[in-house]
Amino acid sequence: MTDRQPLDEHRERYGWIWLSLALPMNRYSNGRLILLGMVALVALGYVFLVLNLVFRELMAPPPQLLTDPFLQLPTPNSVNVVWFTEFPGTRHFIQYGENLSQSIEAETRRLSRTREDQKSRVGEQTEDGQVYSQPVDRPVWRHEATIPDLNPGDRLLYQVASIEENGRAARSETFSLAPLPPPGTSLKILLTSDHQSMPLTPTNLQKVEETVGQVDAVFLAGDLVNIPDRASEWFDDNRGRAFFPSLQGRANAEVTHNGTTTVYRGGKIIQSAPLFAATGNHEVMGRFSTEAGLGDQFNDPIPRAIAIERYEQQASEVNPDNDQDLKDAWVENNSFNADTYHELFSMPTSGTGSPDYYAVTFGDVRLVVLYVTNIWRSPNLNANTRGRYRERDEDLNDPMKWGFGQHIFEAIAPGSPQFEWLRAEVQSPAFNQARYRVVMFHHPPHSLGDNIVPAYTDPVQFIDYFPDGKIKAVRYEYPKNVDYLVRDVVPLLEAAGVDLVFFGHSHVWNRFISPGGMHFLESSNVGNTYGAYLRSERRAIPIGYQEEYVPLGDPNGLEPVVPSLEPLLDEDGQPIPYIASNDITVFSILDTATGMVSSYRFDTRTPEEGVIKFDEFSLN
Repeated sequence: MTDRQPLDEHRERYGWIWLSLALPMNRYSNGRLILLGMVALVALGYVFLVLNLVFRELMAPPPQLLTDPFLQLPTPNSVNVVWFTEFPGTRHFIQYGENLSQSIEAETRRLSRTREDQKSRVGEQTEDGQVYSQPVDRPVWRHEATIPDLNPGDRLLYQVASIEENGRAARSETFSLAPLPPPGTSLKILLTSDHQSMPLTPTNLQKVEETVGQVDAVFLAGDLVNIPDRASEWFDDNRGRAFFPSLQGRANAEVTHNGTTTVYRGGKIIQSAPLFAATGNHEVMGRFSTEAGLGDQFNDPIPRAIAIERYEQQASEVNPDNDQDLKDAWVENNSFNADTYHELFSMPTSGTGSPDYYAVTFGDVRLVVLYVTNIWRSPNLNANTRGRYRERDEDLNDPMKWGFGQHIFEAIAPGSPQFEWLRAEVQSPAFNQARYRVVMFHHPPHSLGDNIVPAYTDPVQFIDYFPDGKIKAVRYEYPKNVDYLVRDVVPLLEAAGVDLVFFGHSHVWNRFISPGGMHFLESSNVGNTYGAYLRSERRAIPIGYQEEYVPLGDPNGLEPVVPSLEPLLDEDGQPIPYIASNDITVFSILDTATGMVSSYRFDTRTPEEGVIKFDEFSLN
């Protein structure tokens, strides 16, 4: 008998018992198998999900900084480093020194007014209104830290890092930093202005780096972008020429001539050289709105005094508790502000509370920066123009829509805080002991360009009436004998022994010398222009007004200086004392070792000619 026979016999004899036991056992085994299978499937799904998430995390592009770092506020033993991200992060820090062995944490804050709108060129929006139908907040975070305990002459390597909430790190490349250079240091300083995301700005800055190498500082005479609250103009305009990329060698701007397209990246400049800027009219936003386009808001400032007057008329409604902070915010939102510009940059301070005028000694240079700018209004006299010289006909009976002419943003008449600060500054030991004294502001005191007319003064309003008492016209005059720059500021600077007055605004290159030997340089043509008016072409000026507005030349009486090396020639082969071109880009360099100010041009139509030094003059 085999081993199975007793068991088989047993089953045959007691089969009903076996069956009664086997059935529930089989049912139990099948259920357990099903349960185990389900558990296994869930476990496999979970493992797959985790692996998928890990795979996606590993394959996802690393987080990016919104900008490279850049330098601000150098002192004799420190310098500040600033950068931006689009995520708040959990930690932001700088590593610096030998082998990047030292580390310091950054302070972080969110910008309060950065937005995008219908006119933005960012992301998928390449035409008006594709993505944004009205202004939308765009969160941007600013990170800043001070590198301490530096010694004169130090130049250290540094790198910044920002950690996302998921622990991933965004890091910059390695750059170099230095504290304030002491007197006697040989420096090359870039003099530039009016970048405004213009087509040739990256070209200009790339040629700076290729021609000069690493500069030691940037003096920028205003108009950094067009619309200061539009974030993409600072960071990532999809046309490839936003402000920070252009100054950090990360631009992507195409220039096409004769069927050939060249891509310009800008220059790696401010990662290793501090930026000092003056406030221009394009750093100032007008009346705040959540609905009007950012360009409309930019063009809608009104004088602070008018806003205060309107506030007083409705203070009991808008501020029943008489809260000073609420009043200040209301007046700012209903007049003008430069909040985004002030939040982006850390400039030296004047000690008066204003962030827009200041002085700093940088090597052998005493740089004095003034807040000299007004709202730009069209010179057009058409009935539908809210311009320099008139209000629109449709707005005559609605003062809430008036623009109040080309009004000044910060007073600089004698007795104003800014003028009295300037008077004290030019008497200070720091100013008088400097080898070179440079004053920088935005609005031109001498120019062949358009924007020097009318006079830099407060508009005088005239209201003409019909016999029935209705308003016939609202117009503005600008008395030339009350030009604050010509009457008050320039004589003060000349008497103080200023060597160079540097400015922008008209998008031309031209220079002048006063009878006393003070130099004036406007180097704001980075490749776009509004024209120069010297011989035949005339400025758009009103005829028949009380004041006389100058159509040609410098309205303040100086003759332009012909470039000393290779001036451009006119049709008759005569040298031209200016550059006003949409194809030629210009930059200027102050060399403190020699005291020479050199200006260079690059013609994008003939790139094979390279950069040409066309002018130089000495501050000695």
